[in-house]
Amino acid sequence: MAIVLVARWVAKEGEEERVLAVLEQLAPASRAEPGCLHYQPCRDRDDPRRFLIFEIYADDDALRAHSESEHFQRLVLDEAVQLLEGRDRSFYVTIA
Repeated sequence: MAIVLVARWVAKEGEEERVLAVLEQLAPASRAEPGCLHYQPCRDRDDPRRFLIFEIYADDDALRAHSESEHFQRLVLDEAVQLLEGRDRSFYVTIA
């Protein structure tokens, strides 16, 4: 049973390109993590301030390792969070 994380970010007005740049750096680093099975950031077709990040991890340990990684700490917590007006996360487990 894998862990699925769906994150939704809304960039502050005027910060959408900086958020995009963060995600462009975060994606390859996250994909290279041993327990990351899938990592796909997306941008809303109609509202460039809205982003969705679809992530799948092998287990809870892999998800925890992602959250504790240097690139997550630096790019998300130290940089991206300040550029967002909203951020929410939903967690799921795979069924089949």
